[in-house]
Amino acid sequence: MSRARSAGLDLVEVAPTSDPPVCRIMDYGKWQYQQKRRIRDAHKKHEHHATTLKEIRLRPETDKHDLDIKLNHAREFLEKGHKVQFTMFFRGRQMLHRDQGYTIFEEITQSMEDLAKIERPSRMAGKRMTLLLVPK
Repeated sequence: MSRARSAGLDLVEVAPTSDPPVCRIMDYGKWQYQQKRRIRDAHKKHEHHATTLKEIRLRPETDKHDLDIKLNHAREFLEKGHKVQFTMFFRGRQMLHRDQGYTIFEEITQSMEDLAKIERPSRMAGKRMTLLLVPK
């Protein structure tokens, strides 16, 4: 025995602030679903881009090729409008060679000067050195 499913119609107040208030007979669940779809589609069409902070981590003995790959990633981030923070970690005796870190960060700023400007120059904080770049 098959049963026909009821339509599930409801009396829905569409415009409560108008005078007189407007009501409509409709399937309320379907209407709610359509409203959510409209909002979701509007968000997809609206191109909102929040700038986020992307971090790229380095070591003082990071190889030249590895550094080039990380710089290419940083270029992509900057072209998309993100901020990029380079963080260099020092361990143990590496702390004696902080000047190596400063020279690497100088190379980074020189290679990125066409795309980015320095928001926060390189500085030491404990065992890490940071440099923050923002797109021009």
